[in-house]
Amino acid sequence: MNEPAIKSEIDPKRIPRHVAIIMDGNGRWAKKKGLSRIKGHEAGATSVRAVTEASRELGEIKSLTLYAFSTENWRRTKTEVSALFRLLSRYIKLELDNLHAEGIRVNIIGRKSELPKKLQQEIAESEAHTQGNTSMDLNIAVNYGGRTELVDVCRSIVEDVESGVLRKKNIDEKAINERLYYSDGHDLDLMIRTSGEMRISNFMLWQLSYAEIIATKTLWPDFRKRHFYQAIVDYQNRDRNFGGRK
Repeated sequence: MNEPAIKSEIDPKRIPRHVAIIMDGNGRWAKKKGLSRIKGHEAGATSVRAVTEASRELGEIKSLTLYAFSTENWRRTKTEVSALFRLLSRYIKLELDNLHAEGIRVNIIGRKSELPKKLQQEIAESEAHTQGNTSMDLNIAVNYGGRTELVDVCRSIVEDVESGVLRKKNIDEKAINERLYYSDGHDLDLMIRTSGEMRISNFMLWQLSYAEIIATKTLWPDFRKRHFYQAIVDYQNRDRNFGGRK
């Protein structure tokens, strides 16, 4: 089915407010074509643009979170890690004006203080430049790990209790939500994983509690708007009762 036909099946009243994507398959895509892994990552940038545009065009998606670089990815070769950071830097430079014009706010989530200094500066500038935008949030997870995020939340809570900012009896889900790397958005509704793998790979462990998970065999560099729209249709065909019964 082509892109317009799939899009026409989407119920505009039941679009997920927050969508997250594990962008997997760049290396396999490159290997199939006899290319370097870096070329696979470069090709994936086109898919980032496609899903961002699709989310913005649907109108009701208020947060799009993309898993770009995990805390475990430091184990890759220095060449590949450096290339991934260069790609992120290039993306920021090339796309920032367009994202700003579309009213999209850019957030980089993860342990940013451990990233290269130049990249930290570019991230800070992009976040500041788009801070006032309200049409949609684009969150790019860099040096992100779900367990690391929860460790940082716990540290923040301990510090606030010790300083008197927070009382122990007031530690609840709200206190945790407020201390996540990204706390301004809606609950996560839909998680998409490309390349056919069935793992969550340490991504958004707290936020996934009641999210629908959809896996597609499509490799990330081949993922386009029609694949994104199909995931929305599949999401809308799920019965979401949040643990209750109808």
